Amino acid sequence: MSTLERVVAVIPARAGSVGVRGKNLREVGGVPLVARAVASALAAASIDRVIVSTDGDEIAAVAEDAGAEVVRRPAALSTGTASSESAVTHALDVLAARGQVPEVVVFMQATSPFTRSEDLDAAVARVTGGENDVVFAAVETHAFLWRLGEHGDAEGVNHDPSYRPMRQDLQPQYQETGAFYVLDAAGFRRTGHRFFGRVGVAVIESSFDIDTEHDLRVADAIAHLQQPRPVASVAASSAGCDAIPAPRASVDHGADRSLLASSAFELEQEFGRELGDELAGLASVRAVVTDFDGVHTDDRVQVDQNGIESVTVNRRDGLGVRLLREAGIPVVILSTEANPVVGARGAKLGVEVLQGIDDKAAALGRWAADAGVPLADIAYLGNDLNDLGALRAVGWPFAVGDAHPAAMAASRHVLATPGGAGAVRELADLILEQHAPDQKAQS
Repeated sequence: MSTLERVVAVIPARAGSVGVRGKNLREVGGVPLVARAVASALAAASIDRVIVSTDGDEIAAVAEDAGAEVVRRPAALSTGTASSESAVTHALDVLAARGQVPEVVVFMQATSPFTRSEDLDAAVARVTGGENDVVFAAVETHAFLWRLGEHGDAEGVNHDPSYRPMRQDLQPQYQETGAFYVLDAAGFRRTGHRFFGRVGVAVIESSFDIDTEHDLRVADAIAHLQQPRPVASVAASSAGCDAIPAPRASVDHGADRSLLASSAFELEQEFGRELGDELAGLASVRAVVTDFDGVHTDDRVQVDQNGIESVTVNRRDGLGVRLLREAGIPVVILSTEANPVVGARGAKLGVEVLQGIDDKAAALGRWAADAGVPLADIAYLGNDLNDLGALRAVGWPFAVGDAHPAAMAASRHVLATPGGAGAVRELADLILEQHAPDQKAQS
């Protein structure tokens, strides 16, 4: 295994499940759970390779479409009694048979739909840096815990019932979430289980694990709150739950009264970020760099009988580019494609074009240095896996509304508009609204 593949994520996802039928393929926010896990792993800069261990054909197809490598799990390791450790061990065995031995394995659970890539990166750094052999995700709790004693009477677990301190004065305890475990690979192979050596806790902001249909409905509601909304809806959403209707297909009015009683604002404060927080400081943007296919276009191409390719672009995007340039904000198109149509569109827009680029992050870094613009002050708009390096490099990563899940996960904000439908204009409006409020009025 190359030094660029030191850290491998393994996501066990068997076809059978207890409690929730087809759980790993069920959708949260319109994305299958296994694909959400893959996207989180791919968005983590420290993870070099993502593997899904499964016995299911449909799970394998979804995982591959999401950008993961699939390891087929044997039937003996796909039963309801088989441990997750056995699936991880089998995946490592497959790699070892190819002469590939990672230093660190990140064992992730597909049923934790809100795992953040930054939490993964922080935990990986503690293992690769030698601070810990194992780091697992947990939430801090100051709860008063009880258990039933021998005669059925309640007994305090972490407190003396005769003395009632303030909850915040309790010594914090940590509840394992199951979302991820970062393991020294050699230590895991040696011991055969996930806890060994120096064990560290990665305290995450919130925990959500799916075990029931009710959990799925709540997770889906939260995911819809996290999804971007048009700017005009932001003020309304802060007013309460009427501004963001619960997904009709996801809510059982009889079973979920507590969910319906909670305001959208409260849920969003717990599990998401307000749009205003995401975009605070956008006035610092000094340059905009975009992909071409899937951003200026809808990612489709027409081919005539002579093999000549053509694409469709949106005039609204062209006007957005013009407004940015008039505001003194340069726009650059950075594309993997070498097709002349990219250069032709760039010439029409009057912007610089860098095309035929395989390493977008490196090319972007060179352009920024030559232009004297800090990467932190660049907005990059992408849509797919080949944009991940650039998205991670800049201070303002954006994804179009129909982007690959990994691109969405790596972005600071996901636009409401899909590629080719005015996404560039939407980004221009967001920037100009803060950068130069009078510019938007010209349109």
